[in-house]
Amino acid sequence: MLWIIFVGLVAGIIARILSPGPNNPSGFILTIVLGVAGAFLATFVGQAIGHYGPNQGAGFITATIGALVVLFIWNRLVARRVISDPGSR
Repeated sequence: MLWIIFVGLVAGIIARILSPGPNNPSGFILTIVLGVAGAFLATFVGQAIGHYGPNQGAGFITATIGALVVLFIWNRLVARRVISDPGSR
């Protein structure tokens, strides 16, 4: 469990550095959630295409790529005003 949080934190930080923007989810907890969601997305897609086995998970690089995808989706939802921007309050 601690390893998942650590990978999520590192992947979230790297994704936020690579994709700066005014409507990024900010804060320590949201950065971890961003990275963990990216790792889950990368694991799901990797297992679906046969890159990972049933008991394998994403590493740092693919978790970061997954976090970038999650951040891109977040930014698109905020831009279309489907969800509110927490930084605009």
